[in-house]
Amino acid sequence: MTAADTHRAILAVWRVEQPRLITSLARMLRDVPLAEELTQDALVAALERWPGTGVPERPGAWLMAAAKRRALDHLRRREMLARKHDVITRDLEEAQQAMPDLDSALDDDIGDEMLRLVFTACHPLLSREARAALALRMICGLTTEEIARAFLLPEATIAQRIVRAKRTLSESGLAYETPRGEALSQRLASVLEVVYLIFNEGYTAARGADWMRPQLCHEALRLGRVLTAVAPREPEAFGLLALMELNASRTAARTDAAGDPILMLDQNRALWDQLQIRRGLRALGRARDLGGAGGFYALQAAIIACHARARAADETDWPRIAGLYAEVAALVPSPVVELNRAVAIGMAEGPAAGLAIADRLMGEPALKAYHLLQSVRGDLLHKLGRHAEAQAAFEAAAALAGNRREQDFLKRRAAEAAGAAASP
Repeated sequence: MTAADTHRAILAVWRVEQPRLITSLARMLRDVPLAEELTQDALVAALERWPGTGVPERPGAWLMAAAKRRALDHLRRREMLARKHDVITRDLEEAQQAMPDLDSALDDDIGDEMLRLVFTACHPLLSREARAALALRMICGLTTEEIARAFLLPEATIAQRIVRAKRTLSESGLAYETPRGEALSQRLASVLEVVYLIFNEGYTAARGADWMRPQLCHEALRLGRVLTAVAPREPEAFGLLALMELNASRTAARTDAAGDPILMLDQNRALWDQLQIRRGLRALGRARDLGGAGGFYALQAAIIACHARARAADETDWPRIAGLYAEVAALVPSPVVELNRAVAIGMAEGPAAGLAIADRLMGEPALKAYHLLQSVRGDLLHKLGRHAEAQAAFEAAAALAGNRREQDFLKRRAAEAAGAAASP
């Protein structure tokens, strides 16, 4: 294995293991920013050592052991919260001595700890924007660039938010906990947003060689299910769970054998997970029973439910989907929602109607670097027989896309449009 291969392997392991390391250390240290700092130290140690020794058989366990050693060193060097110092150090030493199976230790109560970390990162002392950015950075291991793309904001803006949020957490002495009652309700909206963003990054990765990151989807779904248990009277918790379950039901049909994307209308619906669809529809029904049919997540889940109920692509109720997107846009105005409505209008009323909406969005600053705007335009132009323009739109979309699978897919669509344009 070359040094470059080892480096890629380390970063791949890091993406998977970082949330576990942070949650474990945060539980012990009761200091989230410090926990993240120590996990970064463990990564540096791996980058220094593994190129010479090779990636260990249990890389996650190696990183955990390295991070805990650094936690012990830190506590021995400094008095951190003097009244807790002796207890925490003793707990760490006892945990280290009682860990013959480090792999098992990685999963110790990890579900509750992960949710506790999300709630800590979403404390009301932090701005709404900073909460989501900080949680995505620490929990998902997303880079600042990837988070910036998710929010359609400059990278420098996101970096500043993360730095300020960490400083606030460090200086405030916030409790590391899952809140209850009114405190839970105050943070729930931010937590739901974070879980939604985690799922979206897993469902369509912003960067990398793979179109999906299934582990993130799985983690978001698990957190969503825990949230409905923690907040059983909150309709939007069920709305979000419904949205994720219904979207995840299509996972097996979303890529071909080579891992390349397959558009929804071209998917083999026999591969859609019917059990997961039923779970999603049940969660959506619960959201409605709680009076949340018009909530942000419930409305989006209702849109996906239209697809899930259609036995074939041509049976999809596109007028209803267009109407639901209009409701979402009225609730939370967003150029991305409007772009999705353009797709639905294009299917319900014809590509010219959809293109008119998409073209109006070309002046939106937030969508300037958003590859899906050009992708949607390319599809609508292609359907209208304007193949040369479609080719240009697909090429522009490919240049903006950060995921390699998506880039390749858009380049193929550009080539198809070019072939159609060249045909007599």
